[in-house]
Amino acid sequence: MTYILYGAPVSLYTGKTRSYLRTQGIDFVEMSPGSDRYLNHIVPTVGRWIIPCLETPDGTIIQDGADIIDHFDLGDGSPLRRSSVRPESPTLLAISHLFEIFGGEGLLRPAMHYRWNFDEQNLDFIMSEFALNMPQSLTEEQAQDMFRKSSGRMRKAAVAFGVSAASQPLIETAFEEWLDLFSAHLVEHPYLLGGRPTLGDYGLIAAMWAHLFRDPAPTMLIKQRAPRVGRWVERMTSNEPYLHEYGGTVDPELVDDSRLPETLLAMMRFVAEEYLPEIVAHVAVANDWLAEHPEIEAGTNGLDNPANRGLTGGRDGGGNATFDWRGMQITTGVLPYRFWLMQRLHDDLAATDATQQQRARGAFRAGGVEQILDLRTIRRIERSHHLEVWGPLV
Repeated sequence: MTYILYGAPVSLYTGKTRSYLRTQGIDFVEMSPGSDRYLNHIVPTVGRWIIPCLETPDGTIIQDGADIIDHFDLGDGSPLRRSSVRPESPTLLAISHLFEIFGGEGLLRPAMHYRWNFDEQNLDFIMSEFALNMPQSLTEEQAQDMFRKSSGRMRKAAVAFGVSAASQPLIETAFEEWLDLFSAHLVEHPYLLGGRPTLGDYGLIAAMWAHLFRDPAPTMLIKQRAPRVGRWVERMTSNEPYLHEYGGTVDPELVDDSRLPETLLAMMRFVAEEYLPEIVAHVAVANDWLAEHPEIEAGTNGLDNPANRGLTGGRDGGGNATFDWRGMQITTGVLPYRFWLMQRLHDDLAATDATQQQRARGAFRAGGVEQILDLRTIRRIERSHHLEVWGPLV
Protein backbone atom coordinates (compact mmCIF):
# COMPACT_ATOMS: atom_id res chain seq x y z
CA MET A 1 0.00 0.00 0.00
CA THR A 2 1.28 3.48 -0.86
CA TYR A 3 0.43 6.84 0.63
CA ILE A 4 -3.11 7.93 -0.22
CA LEU A 5 -4.03 11.60 -0.22
CA TYR A 6 -7.73 12.28 0.18
CA GLY A 7 -8.31 15.68 -1.32
CA ALA A 8 -9.47 17.58 -4.36
CA PRO A 9 -7.94 19.87 -7.00
CA VAL A 10 -10.46 22.56 -6.06
CA SER A 11 -9.52 22.40 -2.36
CA LEU A 12 -7.38 25.19 -0.94
CA TYR A 13 -5.85 23.18 1.90
CA THR A 14 -5.26 20.08 -0.21
CA GLY A 15 -3.03 22.26 -2.37
CA LYS A 16 -0.55 22.72 0.47
CA THR A 17 -0.15 18.98 1.01
CA ARG A 18 -0.11 18.00 -2.66
CA SER A 19 2.56 20.62 -3.35
CA TYR A 20 4.75 19.19 -0.60
CA LEU A 21 4.37 15.60 -1.79
CA ARG A 22 5.13 16.55 -5.39
CA THR A 23 8.11 18.82 -4.79
CA GLN A 24 9.60 16.37 -2.31
CA GLY A 25 9.29 13.48 -4.75
CA ILE A 26 7.08 11.37 -2.46
CA ASP A 27 5.01 8.73 -4.24
CA PHE A 28 1.29 8.99 -3.54
CA VAL A 29 -2.09 8.56 -5.13
CA GLU A 30 -4.93 11.01 -4.68
CA MET A 31 -8.47 9.82 -4.02
CA SER A 32 -11.69 11.79 -4.06
CA PRO A 33 -13.51 12.61 -0.81
CA GLY A 34 -16.52 11.20 -2.65
CA SER A 35 -14.97 7.73 -2.66
CA ASP A 36 -16.40 4.91 -0.55
CA ARG A 37 -13.11 4.57 1.34
CA TYR A 38 -13.17 8.22 2.39
CA LEU A 39 -16.85 8.33 3.33
CA ASN A 40 -16.98 4.99 5.13
CA HIS A 41 -13.57 4.83 6.78
CA ILE A 42 -11.78 8.20 6.83
CA VAL A 43 -14.73 10.35 7.96
CA PRO A 44 -15.65 8.07 10.90
CA THR A 45 -11.97 7.90 11.90
CA VAL A 46 -11.40 11.66 11.74
CA GLY A 47 -14.81 12.60 13.13
CA ARG A 48 -15.79 15.08 10.43
CA TRP A 49 -15.74 15.62 6.67
CA ILE A 50 -12.50 17.51 6.13
CA ILE A 51 -9.65 17.46 3.63
CA PRO A 52 -6.80 16.88 3.23
CA CYS A 53 -6.30 13.55 4.94
CA LEU A 54 -3.35 11.24 4.35
CA GLU A 55 -3.46 7.49 4.84
CA THR A 56 -0.01 6.00 5.42
CA PRO A 57 1.03 2.53 4.21
CA ASP A 58 0.34 1.12 7.69
CA GLY A 59 -3.18 2.59 7.72
CA THR A 60 -2.52 5.58 9.99
CA ILE A 61 -4.69 8.61 9.19
CA ILE A 62 -3.10 12.06 9.37
CA GLN A 63 -5.39 15.05 8.98
CA ASP A 64 -4.16 18.61 8.25
CA GLY A 65 -1.41 19.83 5.98
CA ALA A 66 0.92 20.94 8.78
CA ASP A 67 0.75 17.54 10.48
CA ILE A 68 1.23 15.76 7.15
CA ILE A 69 4.33 17.82 6.39
CA ASP A 70 5.66 17.13 9.90
CA HIS A 71 5.23 13.40 9.28
CA PHE A 72 7.71 13.60 6.41
CA ASP A 73 9.90 16.41 7.67
CA LEU A 74 10.29 15.35 11.31
CA GLY A 75 8.64 11.94 11.71
CA ASP A 76 8.56 8.41 10.35
CA GLY A 77 8.30 9.53 6.75
CA SER A 78 11.44 11.69 6.82
CA PRO A 79 13.63 9.24 4.82
CA LEU A 80 11.32 9.78 1.85
CA ARG A 81 11.66 13.54 1.49
CA ARG A 82 14.36 15.31 -0.52
CA SER A 83 15.23 18.03 1.99
CA SER A 84 13.88 19.59 5.14
CA VAL A 85 11.53 22.51 4.64
CA ARG A 86 12.38 23.90 8.08
CA PRO A 87 15.28 26.38 7.86
CA GLU A 88 18.11 25.82 10.33
CA SER A 89 18.19 29.55 11.09
CA PRO A 90 15.65 30.32 13.86
CA THR A 91 14.98 33.69 12.22
CA LEU A 92 14.22 32.14 8.84
CA LEU A 93 12.16 29.38 10.44
CA ALA A 94 10.07 32.01 12.25
CA ILE A 95 9.57 33.94 9.00
CA SER A 96 8.62 30.71 7.26
CA HIS A 97 6.02 30.01 9.94
CA LEU A 98 4.69 33.55 9.49
CA PHE A 99 4.02 32.98 5.81
CA GLU A 100 2.63 29.51 6.48
CA ILE A 101 -0.01 31.21 8.64
CA PHE A 102 -0.58 34.05 6.21
CA GLY A 103 -0.83 31.86 3.14
CA GLY A 104 -3.46 29.53 4.56
CA GLU A 105 -5.40 32.08 6.58
CA GLY A 106 -4.50 35.64 5.53
CA LEU A 107 -5.14 35.06 1.83
CA LEU A 108 -8.63 33.69 2.39
CA ARG A 109 -10.34 36.96 1.49
CA PRO A 110 -8.97 37.16 -2.06
CA ALA A 111 -9.28 33.37 -2.43
CA MET A 112 -12.97 33.41 -1.58
CA HIS A 113 -13.74 36.65 -3.42
CA TYR A 114 -12.17 35.62 -6.70
CA ARG A 115 -13.86 32.22 -6.56
CA TRP A 116 -17.42 33.17 -5.62
CA ASN A 117 -17.93 36.67 -7.02
CA PHE A 118 -17.05 35.99 -10.67
CA ASP A 119 -19.73 33.53 -11.72
CA GLU A 120 -19.61 34.48 -15.40
CA GLN A 121 -15.97 33.39 -15.62
CA ASN A 122 -15.84 30.74 -12.92
CA LEU A 123 -19.14 28.97 -12.39
CA ASP A 124 -19.00 26.26 -15.07
CA PHE A 125 -15.44 25.39 -14.08
CA ILE A 126 -16.23 25.28 -10.36
CA MET A 127 -19.33 23.13 -10.89
CA SER A 128 -17.23 20.65 -12.83
CA GLU A 129 -14.54 20.65 -10.15
CA PHE A 130 -16.97 20.19 -7.26
CA ALA A 131 -18.44 17.19 -9.06
CA LEU A 132 -15.11 15.43 -8.53
CA ASN A 133 -15.74 15.51 -4.76
CA MET A 134 -19.14 13.83 -4.95
CA PRO A 135 -20.06 10.15 -4.78
CA GLN A 136 -20.13 8.74 -8.28
CA SER A 137 -23.47 7.08 -7.56
CA LEU A 138 -25.30 10.43 -7.64
CA THR A 139 -27.56 11.24 -10.54
CA GLU A 140 -26.93 14.48 -12.42
CA GLU A 141 -29.90 16.07 -10.67
CA GLN A 142 -28.63 14.98 -7.25
CA ALA A 143 -25.13 16.27 -8.06
CA GLN A 144 -26.50 19.66 -9.09
CA ASP A 145 -28.54 19.85 -5.88
CA MET A 146 -25.47 18.97 -3.84
CA PHE A 147 -23.47 21.64 -5.63
CA ARG A 148 -26.13 24.27 -4.90
CA LYS A 149 -26.03 23.40 -1.22
CA SER A 150 -22.24 23.20 -0.92
CA SER A 151 -21.63 26.35 -2.95
CA GLY A 152 -24.22 28.14 -0.82
CA ARG A 153 -22.24 27.19 2.28
CA MET A 154 -19.05 28.40 0.65
CA ARG A 155 -20.59 31.75 -0.28
CA LYS A 156 -21.65 32.16 3.36
CA ALA A 157 -18.12 31.22 4.41
CA ALA A 158 -16.77 33.98 2.16
CA VAL A 159 -18.82 36.48 4.15
CA ALA A 160 -17.45 35.00 7.38
CA PHE A 161 -13.93 35.69 6.05
CA GLY A 162 -14.77 39.36 5.45
CA VAL A 163 -15.88 39.35 1.82
CA SER A 164 -18.73 41.80 1.23
CA ALA A 165 -19.88 44.28 -1.38
CA ALA A 166 -18.13 47.01 0.59
CA SER A 167 -14.84 45.16 0.99
CA GLN A 168 -14.53 43.71 -2.51
CA PRO A 169 -12.77 46.69 -4.16
CA LEU A 170 -10.21 46.79 -1.35
CA ILE A 171 -9.69 43.04 -1.55
CA GLU A 172 -8.80 43.41 -5.22
CA THR A 173 -6.49 46.34 -4.57
CA ALA A 174 -4.75 44.44 -1.77
CA PHE A 175 -4.32 41.31 -3.85
CA GLU A 176 -2.80 43.24 -6.73
CA GLU A 177 -0.41 44.83 -4.24
CA TRP A 178 0.50 41.35 -3.00
CA LEU A 179 1.17 40.14 -6.53
CA ASP A 180 3.44 43.11 -7.21
CA LEU A 181 5.44 42.57 -4.00
CA PHE A 182 5.79 38.82 -4.50
CA SER A 183 6.73 39.29 -8.15
CA ALA A 184 9.47 41.77 -7.22
CA HIS A 185 10.87 39.29 -4.69
CA LEU A 186 10.92 36.47 -7.23
CA VAL A 187 13.24 38.42 -9.54
CA GLU A 188 16.20 37.26 -7.42
CA HIS A 189 14.74 34.41 -5.39
CA PRO A 190 12.91 31.41 -6.88
CA TYR A 191 11.26 30.68 -3.52
CA LEU A 192 10.23 32.69 -0.49
CA LEU A 193 13.53 32.34 1.38
CA GLY A 194 15.95 31.61 -1.42
CA GLY A 195 16.91 28.54 -3.39
CA ARG A 196 14.48 25.93 -2.09
CA PRO A 197 10.92 25.88 -0.75
CA THR A 198 10.27 26.14 2.98
CA LEU A 199 7.17 25.95 5.16
CA GLY A 200 6.25 29.46 4.08
CA ASP A 201 6.06 28.48 0.42
CA TYR A 202 3.77 25.57 1.25
CA GLY A 203 1.53 27.87 3.27
CA LEU A 204 1.33 30.36 0.42
CA ILE A 205 0.61 27.75 -2.25
CA ALA A 206 -2.64 26.76 -0.51
CA ALA A 207 -4.62 29.79 -1.65
CA MET A 208 -2.38 30.65 -4.57
CA TRP A 209 -2.94 27.28 -6.32
CA ALA A 210 -6.48 25.99 -5.95
CA HIS A 211 -8.39 29.27 -5.82
CA LEU A 212 -6.16 31.96 -7.25
CA PHE A 213 -4.31 30.19 -10.06
CA ARG A 214 -6.65 27.43 -11.20
CA ASP A 215 -9.94 29.36 -11.13
CA PRO A 216 -10.47 31.21 -14.43
CA ALA A 217 -10.94 34.78 -13.18
CA PRO A 218 -7.84 35.19 -10.99
CA THR A 219 -5.51 33.11 -13.14
CA MET A 220 -5.84 35.65 -15.93
CA LEU A 221 -4.98 38.43 -13.49
CA ILE A 222 -1.86 36.59 -12.31
CA LYS A 223 -0.68 35.72 -15.80
CA GLN A 224 -1.13 39.28 -17.03
CA ARG A 225 0.06 41.19 -13.96
CA ALA A 226 2.55 38.87 -12.27
CA PRO A 227 3.77 36.04 -14.53
CA ARG A 228 6.71 35.41 -12.20
CA VAL A 229 4.19 34.50 -9.49
CA GLY A 230 2.51 32.15 -11.95
CA ARG A 231 5.82 30.41 -12.61
CA TRP A 232 6.40 30.09 -8.84
CA VAL A 233 2.99 28.40 -8.58
CA GLU A 234 4.01 25.99 -11.34
CA ARG A 235 7.35 25.26 -9.63
CA MET A 236 5.51 24.57 -6.39
CA THR A 237 3.24 22.02 -8.06
CA SER A 238 5.83 20.09 -10.02
CA ASN A 239 8.13 17.18 -9.27
CA GLU A 240 10.75 18.62 -11.61
CA PRO A 241 10.48 22.43 -11.59
CA TYR A 242 11.73 24.54 -14.47
CA LEU A 243 14.12 27.32 -13.51
CA HIS A 244 14.86 28.90 -16.87
CA GLU A 245 14.76 32.47 -15.61
CA TYR A 246 17.46 31.65 -13.03
CA GLY A 247 19.86 30.10 -15.52
CA GLY A 248 18.46 26.59 -15.22
CA THR A 249 20.10 25.73 -11.90
CA VAL A 250 19.69 27.28 -8.46
CA ASP A 251 21.88 27.28 -5.37
CA PRO A 252 19.69 25.62 -2.69
CA GLU A 253 21.04 27.95 -0.02
CA LEU A 254 18.63 30.27 1.78
CA VAL A 255 18.99 34.00 2.30
CA ASP A 256 21.29 35.40 4.98
CA ASP A 257 19.23 35.95 8.12
CA SER A 258 21.40 38.93 9.09
CA ARG A 259 20.73 40.72 5.78
CA LEU A 260 17.19 39.98 4.78
CA PRO A 261 16.26 41.12 1.27
CA GLU A 262 14.26 44.32 1.21
CA THR A 263 11.75 42.56 -1.02
CA LEU A 264 11.12 40.00 1.74
CA LEU A 265 10.74 42.72 4.37
CA ALA A 266 8.25 44.46 2.09
CA MET A 267 6.21 41.25 1.95
CA MET A 268 6.32 41.02 5.74
CA ARG A 269 5.04 44.59 5.98
CA PHE A 270 2.19 43.60 3.70
CA VAL A 271 1.33 40.79 6.14
CA ALA A 272 1.39 43.39 8.94
CA GLU A 273 -1.19 45.50 7.14
CA GLU A 274 -3.28 42.73 5.67
CA TYR A 275 -3.45 40.16 8.47
CA LEU A 276 -1.95 41.35 11.77
CA PRO A 277 -5.05 43.35 12.86
CA GLU A 278 -7.20 40.29 12.24
CA ILE A 279 -5.17 37.79 14.27
CA VAL A 280 -4.79 40.34 17.10
CA ALA A 281 -8.58 40.78 17.20
CA HIS A 282 -9.13 37.02 17.09
CA VAL A 283 -6.84 36.42 20.06
CA ALA A 284 -8.66 39.12 22.05
CA VAL A 285 -12.08 37.60 21.32
CA ALA A 286 -10.86 34.10 22.14
CA ASN A 287 -9.35 35.22 25.42
CA ASP A 288 -12.59 36.94 26.45
CA TRP A 289 -14.51 33.79 25.51
CA LEU A 290 -12.13 31.55 27.45
CA ALA A 291 -12.30 33.81 30.51
CA GLU A 292 -16.08 33.49 30.44
CA HIS A 293 -15.88 29.69 30.24
CA PRO A 294 -13.31 28.38 32.71
CA GLU A 295 -15.39 25.20 32.96
CA ILE A 296 -14.26 23.98 29.54
CA GLU A 297 -12.44 20.71 30.09
CA ALA A 298 -8.92 20.25 28.79
CA GLY A 299 -8.93 18.16 25.66
CA THR A 300 -12.26 19.56 24.44
CA ASN A 301 -13.07 22.62 22.35
CA GLY A 302 -16.10 23.83 24.27
CA LEU A 303 -18.35 23.67 21.22
CA ASP A 304 -21.84 22.20 21.05
CA ASN A 305 -20.66 20.26 18.00
CA PRO A 306 -17.01 19.29 18.48
CA ALA A 307 -16.58 19.03 14.70
CA ASN A 308 -17.10 22.79 14.29
CA ARG A 309 -13.94 24.81 13.71
CA GLY A 310 -15.00 28.32 14.79
CA LEU A 311 -16.07 29.80 18.10
CA THR A 312 -19.44 30.60 16.52
CA GLY A 313 -20.28 26.98 17.28
CA GLY A 314 -19.87 27.68 20.97
CA ARG A 315 -22.39 27.28 23.74
CA ASP A 316 -23.31 30.96 23.84
CA GLY A 317 -22.96 32.00 20.19
CA GLY A 318 -20.73 34.94 19.30
CA GLY A 319 -17.25 34.07 18.19
CA ASN A 320 -16.75 36.84 15.65
CA ALA A 321 -14.11 39.57 15.73
CA THR A 322 -14.46 43.09 14.34
CA PHE A 323 -11.34 45.07 13.47
CA ASP A 324 -10.05 47.88 11.29
CA TRP A 325 -8.76 46.72 7.92
CA ARG A 326 -7.48 49.15 5.30
CA GLY A 327 -9.60 52.01 6.64
CA MET A 328 -12.84 50.09 7.12
CA GLN A 329 -14.25 47.79 9.75
CA ILE A 330 -14.86 44.16 8.89
CA THR A 331 -15.99 41.17 10.92
CA THR A 332 -14.60 37.64 10.58
CA GLY A 333 -15.10 34.35 12.36
CA VAL A 334 -12.59 33.28 14.99
CA LEU A 335 -10.87 29.98 14.17
CA PRO A 336 -8.74 28.39 16.93
CA TYR A 337 -6.76 26.50 14.28
CA ARG A 338 -4.98 29.76 13.55
CA PHE A 339 -3.76 29.95 17.13
CA TRP A 340 -2.33 26.46 16.80
CA LEU A 341 -0.35 27.51 13.71
CA MET A 342 0.87 30.59 15.57
CA GLN A 343 1.97 28.46 18.54
CA ARG A 344 4.21 26.52 16.21
CA LEU A 345 6.05 29.73 15.46
CA HIS A 346 6.25 30.62 19.16
CA ASP A 347 7.36 27.15 20.24
CA ASP A 348 10.13 26.83 17.66
CA LEU A 349 11.48 30.26 18.54
CA ALA A 350 11.27 29.59 22.28
CA ALA A 351 13.44 26.49 21.78
CA THR A 352 16.39 28.69 20.74
CA ASP A 353 18.72 30.78 22.86
CA ALA A 354 18.19 34.42 23.81
CA THR A 355 20.55 35.72 21.13
CA GLN A 356 18.69 33.91 18.37
CA GLN A 357 15.35 35.07 19.75
CA GLN A 358 16.49 38.68 19.69
CA ARG A 359 17.76 38.32 16.13
CA ALA A 360 14.39 36.97 15.03
CA ARG A 361 12.59 39.71 16.92
CA GLY A 362 14.69 42.31 15.15
CA ALA A 363 13.73 40.84 11.78
CA PHE A 364 10.06 40.83 12.71
CA ARG A 365 10.36 44.41 13.94
CA ALA A 366 11.89 45.46 10.63
CA GLY A 367 9.03 43.70 8.86
CA GLY A 368 6.38 45.39 11.01
CA VAL A 369 5.06 42.11 12.46
CA GLU A 370 6.81 41.96 15.84
CA GLN A 371 3.46 41.98 17.65
CA ILE A 372 2.67 38.45 16.50
CA LEU A 373 5.59 37.17 18.59
CA ASP A 374 3.80 38.27 21.75
CA LEU A 375 0.25 37.15 20.95
CA ARG A 376 -0.97 34.37 23.23
CA THR A 377 -4.31 32.80 24.06
CA ILE A 378 -4.76 32.23 27.79
CA ARG A 379 -5.06 28.51 27.09
CA ARG A 380 -2.99 26.69 24.52
CA ILE A 381 -4.56 25.02 21.53
CA GLU A 382 -3.73 21.35 21.05
CA ARG A 383 -4.55 18.87 18.32
CA SER A 384 -6.19 15.71 19.63
CA HIS A 385 -7.99 13.05 17.57
CA HIS A 386 -7.85 15.36 14.53
CA LEU A 387 -9.60 18.22 16.34
CA GLU A 388 -8.40 21.54 17.76
CA VAL A 389 -8.97 21.45 21.52
CA TRP A 390 -8.05 23.63 24.47
CA GLY A 391 -5.19 22.69 26.74
CA PRO A 392 -5.36 22.72 30.55
CA LEU A 393 -5.83 25.86 32.61
CA VAL A 394 -2.54 27.20 33.94
